[in-house]
Amino acid sequence: MIRILIADDEPMVRAGVRAVLSTDPDISVVAEAGDGREAVALAQRHRPDVAVLDVRMPGLGGIEALAEIHRTTPGTGVLMLTTFGEDDYILSALGGGACGFLVKSGPPEELIAGVRAVADGAAYLSPQAAARVVAHLAAGALGPGADRRSAARARVDALTPRERDVLAFLGGGLSNARIARRLHLAEGTVKAHVSSILARLGVENRAAAAVVAHEAGMVPPAADGAPPRDQA
Repeated sequence: MIRILIADDEPMVRAGVRAVLSTDPDISVVAEAGDGREAVALAQRHRPDVAVLDVRMPGLGGIEALAEIHRTTPGTGVLMLTTFGEDDYILSALGGGACGFLVKSGPPEELIAGVRAVADGAAYLSPQAAARVVAHLAAGALGPGADRRSAARARVDALTPRERDVLAFLGGGLSNARIARRLHLAEGTVKAHVSSILARLGVENRAAAAVVAHEAGMVPPAADGAPPRDQA
């Protein structure tokens, strides 16, 4: 059973998230919080597998709550909920150790997919969130979108062919175990590849590596398990 903490200052949003998650018999909501400080306390009390946090909450905000949960309850993966116009918060959450990002306006099935991926030890970026992060980066201080795409592809090209396969599946939200099954490798081998990928890309976590994969235009893993290819 995947144990979930929901934190959002809007009761209707919490009710909606709970309703969506209740459709999956393997997911159980163990606690709800209306602000970041309460979320941290409940995470420490219940030790959920995944905390679903709104980015902006009164008092202690979502980014600060993420940092506290990451520090005091490291076994809890954090999935951030965002709305349009919060791209700066997304980047802050990425640097703070968030495991995934969802847009509140996205389809319900993405919420379940994101919770399952994070609970499985993977990173998850909904297509909308990934597109917005990449677009925000493209408009930032490091140059226009084409330059950033080229830079991301150059970073990816520095990886070995097997590391690129692993990165593409990682960018699609797969855990080490699922990547291992797709690529017919031992899970320990995949774990070693992921560690090498993070070091070579100069990123701190799987979510940041997933952003690089999306920014480089890597195609999400195909359903048949064939290694993905870069987009033309």
